[in-house]
Order: sequence, then structure tokens, then C-alpha cells
Amino acid sequence: MSDVIKLLPDSVANQIAAGEVIARPASVLKELVENAVDAGATEIQIVIKDAGRTLIQVLDNGKGMSSTDARLAFERHATSKIREASDLFALHTMGFRGEALPSICAIAQVELRTMPQGGCMGTRLVINGSKVESQQPDVCTPGCNFMVKNLFYNTPGRRRFLKSDSVELGALMREFERLALVNNHIRFTLDTGHRKIDLRPAGFKQRIGDLWKNNLNMQLLPIEIETSLVKISGFVSRPEFARRRNPLQYLIVNGRNMRHPCFHKAIVSCYDGIIAQDTQPCYFLKFEVDPQTIDVNIHPTKNEIKFEHELEMRPILTAAVRAAIGKFAAAPSIDFTQDIMPLSPAREGDVVHAPSSGVDTSYNPFAVSPLSGGSRSSGRQASHRHNTSDWESLYTGFMSDAPGSENETVFPVEEPSLPLESEGIAPLCIQCARKYIITPGVDGLMVIDQHRAHVKILYERYMRESGGNGVPAVQRVIFADPLMLDTGQEALLEGVIEQVNRLGFALSRESDGVWRITGVPATLGRENARDVLLKIIDSVADDSVSYVKTAPVDANAMLSRVALLTARASAIQRGQYLSAVEMEHLIGELFALPEPNFTPTGNPVVRTLPVGQLASLFNS
Repeated sequence: MSDVIKLLPDSVANQIAAGEVIARPASVLKELVENAVDAGATEIQIVIKDAGRTLIQVLDNGKGMSSTDARLAFERHATSKIREASDLFALHTMGFRGEALPSICAIAQVELRTMPQGGCMGTRLVINGSKVESQQPDVCTPGCNFMVKNLFYNTPGRRRFLKSDSVELGALMREFERLALVNNHIRFTLDTGHRKIDLRPAGFKQRIGDLWKNNLNMQLLPIEIETSLVKISGFVSRPEFARRRNPLQYLIVNGRNMRHPCFHKAIVSCYDGIIAQDTQPCYFLKFEVDPQTIDVNIHPTKNEIKFEHELEMRPILTAAVRAAIGKFAAAPSIDFTQDIMPLSPAREGDVVHAPSSGVDTSYNPFAVSPLSGGSRSSGRQASHRHNTSDWESLYTGFMSDAPGSENETVFPVEEPSLPLESEGIAPLCIQCARKYIITPGVDGLMVIDQHRAHVKILYERYMRESGGNGVPAVQRVIFADPLMLDTGQEALLEGVIEQVNRLGFALSRESDGVWRITGVPATLGRENARDVLLKIIDSVADDSVSYVKTAPVDANAMLSRVALLTARASAIQRGQYLSAVEMEHLIGELFALPEPNFTPTGNPVVRTLPVGQLASLFNS
């Protein structure tokens, strides 16, 4: 039997490692900048072209490398950070495995120019797909100048998995924000071709304000606590500035970004009861611990960290956040001058009386109603009916579709609608649990999800009007709402601005990170345009190709995605009351579509209960 186990060539092994370390252009940026930080750089310049596909260039003024070190740095597991396994528990550097540079050069064309501080001659090294093409002396400035060109040029399968330029650029901007936040003592400059950013060395709070602007640093509460286990410093946001979309949440340990679900829950729990349930606070917290008590070698990206004293650190963190909220009187106060509201929302069929400061002086509980035949209780009921009709008459002609209007068919949840049958009215549809519409069909009883039905209608309308067959109706905004975006969000919005405009939004850019919403689609309804646009931006940043199963992966796929998000935000929601006229109109529009039974994502809109199944319920 012949031997079957073989040693992989270095080029193949490096490409396998690259699959774990280098997932997208943002991964390259992270590795190169962290190497520059480890080299003691005080200034780092970044140049991006075509969202990192064509070029990612990182220049630093760090220690630099000799010609021998420059060549050896691209060998796998070659590192200056550690010498033995025990050094893993005394790390003070970002990198330590020696996998980043060989992984990058395995899937790109790399050029390095470097010279050590105090040297008189540098070196230029060119590597193409792990193959060294040339190395020669070069005149350059002290430090390192890495140029990574044509990423994934030799792995077309992985290159196809890259997203659009706007998505990849957004990921690059988010990675840049994380790196710049952690290393606030370093000057960063970034040039993407569309925008330039210059961040000078500053304090931690000032760096937060420089990165996200919009007076964010004025919304923060300071935290400072030190124990024998951990020192925690940084900032959390005031409760009134909690965000529904895109909360800024950063945890840093010993100068390294990390994700930690346990600490995240501890911070969020401090805001229970003082912020809305659908919002989250922003936080920027630094942890300083003994390097021997953490393990950063549990994930290829080194973003997940294991703490030896995690259980003891959680109550320390919770106490620090709660103390900051209480110390600065950040908890919202109770206004005792407001009217007391019901503890639970009114259910369908309940009568909610408006508060009144007086009583009905004309009511006599001992009076005998001429219609009651001498019954005192009937007199009370007649008086109540009379008062209620007077109260409802105030709204006559004001809300034609509100409960109680004459063109509405109301079907209470608990009581059958017998008066309708006695009046000879045959209802065509009823609303169940304010979620579903029930109506008779040819084959049985049809049950329609009102939210999905409206999503389907709006989606088809958006696609029809934006596809050249019509012009979407735009509702102009008198007072333009501001839309505040960070650099990553702005890059994503610019990538889909054409599709957003085709759906009926009108936006104008005032300055970096500040946009104005001057027009919205006429079908947007009561939904806040700012929230809809933020949902669109978050969805574009998602790694999934498309929400619409049948949409091709091209420019129309992005339009479909944006149209679907807008339709979901604008559609009738579950729990919303619909009058009989509204239900009939909704059903009419739905069944006028070519394929009314399923949403764009393939979820059912209509379900039918066959007559046979209905008969079996009654054993008939």
C-alpha cells in the first residue's frame, strides 16, 4: 500500500491560513496597522483604492526592518513577539503568531519598502502569491511602507465572495474606527479616494468625538474604578441617548479590541427600566488586567478573549456603570404632574374614558325612564347610552375609519355580531386578533396575514415604479430631518444612494456625516424616514447576498433589497386595527398581483382552510 499522507507546500498552507486570518480587505488593514502599532509608530498613513480590492497601503514611522528581517517576516510562524510558549501569557503586542504577513502575500501581490531607524539604506521586497520575485536595496524613509495589491487575484472563488464596494468600504471604515479608538495616542490619516480623515493624537474622550462627531462626547458619563483584579475606565452614554439603531459599543482589554457577551449583558442590564426595551446604550470601556490572567489565543482574529476572573469582574463592571449613572443623576426623573395612565393597554372592545374633572349633574339615579317600564337600572343604562352618543358625536366626520363610524363593520372578539345579520348586512371579511383577515374563498375560508399582504403590495409597487414604468410619488418635507451618520454608515449609504432615490427618498449631504431628508416616499406612512434609512444601511452591511430569493445577484438585487426593507417599514403592522373598507381594499390590491400568495422572501401570505376541513370540525 502506497503512502497517502503528504506535507503540504508552504504556498498551499499559507492559503489555508489566509482563509482563517484574511476574510476581506478589512482583515488586511487590521493586521498591517497592528504590526505598525507593535513597531512603535506614532504616525500611520492609510491609502485605500477600490474598497481595498486594488490597493491597501499602510505607511508608518516605526522601527523598520533590516533586509534580513524583511525577508524573514514573510515566512510562516516567523515573529519577533514571542520566543517560547510561556510568552503567550505575558503579551504586550497585538500580533504574536507570525501568520498575518505570509497569509496576506499568499493571496495578493505585496510590495514592502522598509528601513530601520538610523539606517542609511533600506530594502525593497516584491512578493507575488508567496513567491519572492525580487529583493534589492532602496532609498526610503525610516519605518515600513506596505502595499497590498489585487487582493485574492489568485483565488477567484474567494474574490467572488467579496461584497459591493460600498459594503467592503463600510467594513474598512468600521475597522479603521476600532483601530483609531484603541490607539488614540497615534496620529492616523486615511485616504479612500472619496474622503480624507486626519486624526491627531488626543485623549480617549476627544478621540471618540473626533471619530463620531455629532457632539457624542457630550453625551457620555465617565467611569473610573480600580481593584486588585482589573482597572476599568472609559465612558457610557446617558440613558436619554440610548439608540435604536447602530449603538456604538466597544470593549478594549490591554489595548486590544474584544467581543465579550458576558460583559455586554452586564452593561446593558444597568439600564433596565430607564431606557426603552428596543434601545441600547453606547459604551467605550478599557480594561487593564494582568496579561497572565487572560488568553487571547483562542480565535484566529484574536477578538475573543478568555478571562481567568470573569465571574469576579462582572459585578465590578456592573457596580461601576450603575455608580456612573447614579452619580451624575442620569436616571430619568418621575413627573408627578402627569395624569396617571392605565397600567395595561386597552384590549379590543374595551371602553377607555377620557379623564374628566366634573360629574354629570343631570343624572338622577332614582329617575324612572319612560322606556324602561319603571326599571331604575334601565334608566341608568339609557343615560349612559345617551352620554356616550353625545361624546362620540364630537368625532362625526373627523375619523371616518375609526371604531364607531358608520361605514365600519366591527366584530368584537368575545361577542357575536348579531345586529349585522338582523340588518341584512353580509360581511365579506373580519379581522382576527388584529393580525389576520378572514374572508370566504372559492375553496374554503382564506386567512390572510395583513402585514405580509401589505409588504407584498408595497414591494411590487416600489419595484414597478422604480423600474422605469412610473415615477414614485415623493412627499416633500417642509422641515428636513437630519440624518447623522458615522464614516462607515456614510460609505454604505453612498453605495446605495441611487436605489434609495429611485424608491422616492430625497437626500442632500450637508457635511461629513450630516445628511438632510428632504423627501420621502408617499407610501411610507407613519414610519420615521430616518429609522427606515438606518435599517437599509444596516442591511447593506449584512453579509447575506440578498433577502429576495428570486432576485439575481446584480444591481437589481440591491434595488430589490432596499425596496423590501422600505416595504417592511411602511407596511401595516400586526396589531393594527383595520376597518372593513380598509380590509376589502387590501384584499383587492393583493389579489390584483400576479403572485399574491407569497412574499418576496417566499413566506406565505394566504392560507386556506378547505371546506372539508371545516366540516370535520363539526363532525358533519
